[in-house]
Amino acid sequence: MIRIFLMSTAVALWSSAVSADEVTDTLTSAIEAYEDGDVKYALEELEYAKQLLIGMKTGELVAFLPEAPQGWSREVSTEMGAGLAMMGGGTGAEAEYQKPGEDSFTISLMADNPMVGAMAGMLGSAAAIGAKIERVGRQKMMIQDGEITGLIDSRILVQAKGGDIDRMLEVLKTIDYRALSNFGR
Repeated sequence: MIRIFLMSTAVALWSSAVSADEVTDTLTSAIEAYEDGDVKYALEELEYAKQLLIGMKTGELVAFLPEAPQGWSREVSTEMGAGLAMMGGGTGAEAEYQKPGEDSFTISLMADNPMVGAMAGMLGSAAAIGAKIERVGRQKMMIQDGEITGLIDSRILVQAKGGDIDRMLEVLKTIDYRALSNFGR
């Protein structure tokens, strides 16, 4: 009897803590709409919950974008999500790095997109397509046509483009690739 009381108390406490979560509230609303026969609203709530979850993942991915080098600025954009939705989904974040009167470049991170897996073959045959391979920590990066591209854990694409290769490599070295490989797990 005490065991049942403790379990029901734990469930009640867990549910009240979770109900403060906007995602959980939205999912609960979708279930209620479905139970009421309002499938259209249930689908709208599910889509909204999906957007909230993607926003959470995007925020986590943004944390892996390097800080700007001293004397530079960094402007983060999380607008990649709309483009990724048309390419099969996933999570993306991008930052533009600028130094007044000098170059600028962008670094983008794209995770769990079906097209990212296709990059593995290209990176594996980089020499055959005339690209150079450079190590950034333990990661192999392909350098071609002014772009640096790497594939982390066969599912996270890292790209830097638009600036001086040495400067971009220097900034890419500040990413915690081990932690990035665990993103979303």
